[in-house]
Amino acid sequence: MSSDWWKSAVVYQIYPRSFQDSDGDGIGDLRGIRQRLGYLQALGVDVLWLSPIYASPHADNGYDISDYRAIDPAFGTMGDFDALLADVHARGMRLVMDLVVNHTSDEHPWFLESRASRHSAKRDWYWWHAPRDGYDLGDDGAEPTNWRSFFSGPVWEPDEDSGEYFLHLFHKKQPDLNWENPEVRGAVYDMMRWWLDKGVDGFRMDVINLISKVLPLQDGRPGAGGLGDGFPFVVCGPRMHEYLQEMHREVFEGRDAQLITVGEMPGVTTEDALLVTDPDRHELDMVFQFEHVDVDHGPGGKFDVLPLDLVRLKEIMGRWQTELGERGWNSLYWDNHDQPRIVSRFGDDGEHRARSAKALAAVLHLMRGTPYVYQGEELGMTNAGLESIDDYRDVESLNAYEELLAQGWTEERVMAGLKDVSRDNARTPVQWDATPHAGFTTGTPWLKVTPNHTWLNASAQVDDLDSVWSFYRALIAMRHDDPVVAHGSFEMLLAEHPQIFAYRRRLDEAVLTVVANLSGEPADAPEEVVAGHQVLRNVHPVRDDASGEDGQGDAAVGESVGERPALQPWEVRVLRSA
Repeated sequence: MSSDWWKSAVVYQIYPRSFQDSDGDGIGDLRGIRQRLGYLQALGVDVLWLSPIYASPHADNGYDISDYRAIDPAFGTMGDFDALLADVHARGMRLVMDLVVNHTSDEHPWFLESRASRHSAKRDWYWWHAPRDGYDLGDDGAEPTNWRSFFSGPVWEPDEDSGEYFLHLFHKKQPDLNWENPEVRGAVYDMMRWWLDKGVDGFRMDVINLISKVLPLQDGRPGAGGLGDGFPFVVCGPRMHEYLQEMHREVFEGRDAQLITVGEMPGVTTEDALLVTDPDRHELDMVFQFEHVDVDHGPGGKFDVLPLDLVRLKEIMGRWQTELGERGWNSLYWDNHDQPRIVSRFGDDGEHRARSAKALAAVLHLMRGTPYVYQGEELGMTNAGLESIDDYRDVESLNAYEELLAQGWTEERVMAGLKDVSRDNARTPVQWDATPHAGFTTGTPWLKVTPNHTWLNASAQVDDLDSVWSFYRALIAMRHDDPVVAHGSFEMLLAEHPQIFAYRRRLDEAVLTVVANLSGEPADAPEEVVAGHQVLRNVHPVRDDASGEDGQGDAAVGESVGERPALQPWEVRVLRSA
């Protein structure tokens, strides 16, 4: 297997809390994941990425870690993890851990010691600062900078005992580690080596491009609510590349295992991403960036949702394809634990649910980069449709509800935003079957199951050759079997077309063309795009029924595409040169 094996691989993200519950407590767990490995193996995925399963008080559903070397009891034991890892490897798959080291929980022993005294040996492991000159702790404006937290409110939390503030870019129970301190970096690298020695196959690194801050810390431009934008001072900071290269040397260099390293990097530019993923620089294998899923954010932020501008989306995705070129590498994804369901977001979760899910999948999976499937995406799962704020569990959504109301938004407007893009949309339990709790649990699920599970579920799709699940399996197989998908060049076609997403991949003599109508209205397929090609795979409406499923209508190789020049709503054609 080549050192860049991950270019022809597909990653499946598991959010353990919502994947499969084995003991009836309403929370997914490691034994539940083991029960479903046959399903994942049949789908054909290569790598399983587990969202955090470490010990945690769950202020941010496990992304606040209190012990990096312990499994949270909600998910099981270390013995359960070892058994899962062995089973994953026995089935020919790999397992990647979610690594959260920009911050810890405020209940982590490192922070407890840091907080104990201004003279603690670990005081400098976190970001502690006195109030501004002339202010007392807790005064309005006393915070060391004016930055706004990603989860609303200020990033500085006062500590009455020491009379200082600590920094938390996210929840107040997620204090930022001070990567300027070499002892912090050494402790992190030691922990990473420990997991690799246990046999895990790599890490997806949460907000890893925030670990280097611009010094000295300074105020950002004020925004809504008066707090400032600190993002320019924490994103891809001046020592980020130094830290990532040091991490590679200290943790990964010299290991024989076929590992994978993924850097989640909000706000990263293509220029920095190219530096991070250039193999000669020895930093990370690929980036996980957000520009394409920020395309519908309005001037009021994430919850001010705009209609999809397909031309703008194509510009973003095409630019990442071309500017990373032959040296860099990107992650390809629509859904994850932080994003709403793509079929509800950019597709049509009503009449054309299955068809739009397939079209969006084909557009993504046949591009250059490593595709990610988020649990339930392969079924075309939809947004949750939560109606009351009491039904939400996500800390970001709950904080935004209070903050936006305080800024003068109407409750109707706030709830519409949450319904469209809340992270809880991705966190509803996986829909395995039509039983009362979708086969996820025999107890009461921690988050409501989406009502459409009675017909939209894995049991109904796995044996149906026309299902979304079967289409995903075919796309995964194409990446494994067809070198042009994994390694071919990329050329965007019809960049200004408001309905059609089309591009061409080339490798030696092989040419693959993808033409998708990402709209609910017919669209003309220009002859110059499809001429001289044969149909390899096609999705068009051949059946509609009450379930919302429709046939993928695979056309035989060699069918004349000229006989059907118009693309039907949500039709996608995958074409080969003749």
